[in-house]
Amino acid sequence: MVSWRILAGGYDAFIATYIFTATANSYTLDLWAKSATGQNPTWLAKHPSNHSLVYTVNELGNGQMQSYLINPVGSLSVALDTQATLGANPQYLTVLSNGKVMVVNTSTGSGRLVNTTDSGAKFNASAPVEYVQFPAETARDEVSNPTMVLEYSPTELWIPDRGKDIIWRVTEQPVGPNITDIFKLNITGNITQPEKSGPRQIAIVDDRLYVLQEKSNTLQIQTVPELSEDNSTVISRVPIIPTDGPRYGADWAAGALVIPPPSEKFPDRYIYVSNRNLGVPDERGDTIAIFELVNKGTKDEALKLVKQVYTGLNQIRGVSIGPPEDGGDEYLLASGQTGQAGVVVFQRVDGGRDLKPVVANQEIPNRTTFVWL
Repeated sequence: MVSWRILAGGYDAFIATYIFTATANSYTLDLWAKSATGQNPTWLAKHPSNHSLVYTVNELGNGQMQSYLINPVGSLSVALDTQATLGANPQYLTVLSNGKVMVVNTSTGSGRLVNTTDSGAKFNASAPVEYVQFPAETARDEVSNPTMVLEYSPTELWIPDRGKDIIWRVTEQPVGPNITDIFKLNITGNITQPEKSGPRQIAIVDDRLYVLQEKSNTLQIQTVPELSEDNSTVISRVPIIPTDGPRYGADWAAGALVIPPPSEKFPDRYIYVSNRNLGVPDERGDTIAIFELVNKGTKDEALKLVKQVYTGLNQIRGVSIGPPEDGGDEYLLASGQTGQAGVVVFQRVDGGRDLKPVVANQEIPNRTTFVWL
């Protein structure tokens, strides 16, 4: 028997703790605790080295972020600290390798980088404000909607902008020639995406940039551009929505991108993306599409659809695969942003080429983010 504790956030005022237990013949998913938080903790992130800490956004018009201590049983302390994100509706934050926290404000097209103190427990309110505002106008005259942050290097962040059809390249640079402890954020380049594609989530794996495009419902793979140049070559771009979906009333919007690393049990790499149907619901729920990259490094390199898996979930937003330790990467968690299906655990079968539902918990109707403890 193996058990994992899992934190889950959503559109309410608490973070849930689930206990997922797998035995040789059965599975259970129990709601263990509800820890009070600020409103709308829709995205969670663990500290990379201090594993007793977790951070969350408060997705509000006056955005906030908070830090919490993870208790030994998996519940959370009261908030250790709260800091303004200086923007509206933050939907994503991450803790960088240097211990700073980066958050993006989706509705106001901005981001803030915050120093931490006390081994990450507190935000350093006395440090100079590091803030970036993405251009309000471009040739396409679209509103900026940054949706995530990827730490490309210790000094450079990549931020996909769903509204601008751009991946921004942002660097932290010293202020003044003799000042080493005061920095500012600068936009130093970008990677252009197809018009009206809406890049939502990105990942870099083995010198390839994967881009999940929300508006065009496509998955794109391209070369990683050199330095700050916009010289990436698109290798493959494929649709992700099911061909047997609802004939009328569907309104698709790509959601989550997950690419787990290979492991002893899953030596082949597969790409999992979620389809969110914002229109008339399908009784089968939305799908998770499974892809693989074939013929890498040849002229025939391409993304290939392996399978569409109907999940019973509506508007899938939270998708997470467990850690490889103790076999956690055998399981994928998913939940919808709407509906009543709750949290569903899928087993990765056929080497990762398919998903099989094994257990669900419907005590909380929907969740948007997961962190495995």
